[in-house]
Amino acid sequence: MNLVIGSMGVVLTLAASLTGSLTIVAGLKKSRERLRAVGAKYAWVAFAGMAISTFAMQRALITRDFSIKYVAEQGSSLTPPLYNVATMWSALEGSILLWGLVLAGYLAIVAKKFSNRLSDPMVSWALVTMFMVTAFFALLMLGPANPFQSFDPPVGYDGPGPNPLLQNHILVAFHPPILYLGYVGFTVPFAFAIAALITGRLGEGWLLITRRWTLFSWACLTFGIILGAWWAYDVLGWGGYWGWDPVENASLLPWLTGTAFLHSVLAQERRGLLRVWNLSLVCSTFLLTILGTFITRSGIIASVHAFSEGGIGPWLLWFFSLVLLVVLALIFWRGDRLRSQGGIDSALSREGAFLANNLAFGAFAFVILLGTIFPLIVEATQDRQISVGAPYFEKMSMPIGFVILFLMAIAPVLPWRKAGAELLRDRLEWPAWGGALSLVIAVLVGARGLIPLLGFGFAGFAGTSAIRHLALSIRRNKMRGFVGRSNGGMIVHLGVVMLSLGLIASSSYVSQSSFTLDPGETVTFGGSDITYESSEQIVYSNRIQEKVQIRIDGDILQPSIERFTASGQLVPSPTTKTSSTKDIQIALLDPPEEDDQSIVIQITEQPLLVWIWVGGFVMLFGSALSAIPSTKRKQTVVMEKESSVHAEEIER
Repeated sequence: MNLVIGSMGVVLTLAASLTGSLTIVAGLKKSRERLRAVGAKYAWVAFAGMAISTFAMQRALITRDFSIKYVAEQGSSLTPPLYNVATMWSALEGSILLWGLVLAGYLAIVAKKFSNRLSDPMVSWALVTMFMVTAFFALLMLGPANPFQSFDPPVGYDGPGPNPLLQNHILVAFHPPILYLGYVGFTVPFAFAIAALITGRLGEGWLLITRRWTLFSWACLTFGIILGAWWAYDVLGWGGYWGWDPVENASLLPWLTGTAFLHSVLAQERRGLLRVWNLSLVCSTFLLTILGTFITRSGIIASVHAFSEGGIGPWLLWFFSLVLLVVLALIFWRGDRLRSQGGIDSALSREGAFLANNLAFGAFAFVILLGTIFPLIVEATQDRQISVGAPYFEKMSMPIGFVILFLMAIAPVLPWRKAGAELLRDRLEWPAWGGALSLVIAVLVGARGLIPLLGFGFAGFAGTSAIRHLALSIRRNKMRGFVGRSNGGMIVHLGVVMLSLGLIASSSYVSQSSFTLDPGETVTFGGSDITYESSEQIVYSNRIQEKVQIRIDGDILQPSIERFTASGQLVPSPTTKTSSTKDIQIALLDPPEEDDQSIVIQITEQPLLVWIWVGGFVMLFGSALSAIPSTKRKQTVVMEKESSVHAEEIER
């Protein structure tokens, strides 16, 4: 029953997506607004299909319906309830089902949001674009990523359950869905960019429509990446949080281009500049989500995050290539309309800083993309395997990161068009003092090394610039000085500064060592006394946990190793003592045995690491403040003006 219902839901989504897009196109060709309205209603049918399929999959997982192959391979009667729900996105087919659900949800919301503006061809073409993307993912679920294949389980069969790494931390229930909200959400601005190219309305209207959609997607992707790093830190037991893994990079790439786009649109809205940049950035962001999906789900890479090999890879590559060709063809077709109204008067201007920002983020994305796909290119062309490790990414990205911090300090103080030397000197006085002060404080507390000290200096420079901007805004507008795009953006900048300080300090001054301890034995590490107190074994439904009690400066930490019953796999569960100045993480490497109660632990100390997580939450808070609407009337007036101009051009 679950198999039939789930399959019918996918078929319904595909049929609704194709019918909706064809109906809207017919309405556009025949200039019949009613047809467009009818076509838009199919968005709800497509969403209903995905909701039905998701319900069927969740019901199958909860009831252990092993007649569905996906449930037989990923489900188990031993899986705890929370992780049983999360099993849906723990493997290839289920993750595509989640993707389809989120995408269809965005489609339905966009159709509802713009239901009273379907007479606008831009809105109609955007819906057509989203319908076609939804149709592609529905095709995947009927083809190589079918989550509802049948299976004939033998009597007494029980599945192995999801990967043990996906059963020992609560973030498995939150990190993937939030990341998907960001990843999939970039389909909305992409759809309106394609619609702008098709209609030839390449002014500022489509930017105003998509700004909050882009901001929401960016915020979700940011939060998803932070949660993923936190999850890795809490689960893997290696003392790190970011390993430049290809799948980690796949989420970072669209974040970089999306961040560049959010900055770059300001230059087009204010002065009509950087039109090609903005279209290229938003389209690149969507394309990078498809490329990231290929990297994650094709099985071409070895990663703790990646899914097993399947037939989905060629489909994603063909879709990526098709979208790329369509984008390039549309940009070439509309080349004459993409010329900016003017030019950048001076490099020392707000728009000059945004252009430099685009170049920095573009270079960052290129460096990450090259390091990620270069091993794949070598393997495909030379039939040999190579790896690009963390040293490459850190060496190449560090100077770009410093440039971005520098631009974060400079851009907010620059006026539009041109800045005089005296004005620039006055506005940068306090940020410069802030940078110098942060450098002095870092030296006084014992920081050494040119690279980290430069990082602390640039972070202080950028942070003080953001504080200066907020202080001036609060003095003029009281509490409203915290809200709006510019002020919320400065709070995001402060979050980035906090995160940067955490990254620089924790990676530059990390200390790590392993110890073999007998019960009652004490060692000293990093100025802390660490004592092995006792151990215990706890039996759960799906695993056996070997837990030890470690006393560190009066506090008890309980690291453990868990042996999962179905697979026999050992998974460490480290514990961490966190403060505002440093993290001390203890991982159990070798548990006690019946005849030998000694243990082996790994201790990792990293200063200021907690500020990575604090910075991430501050960025999320700043994003929310940035999304506070200006005036709806401004957006409507701009769109009506563009639509009127477009209609006049058609008549002529």
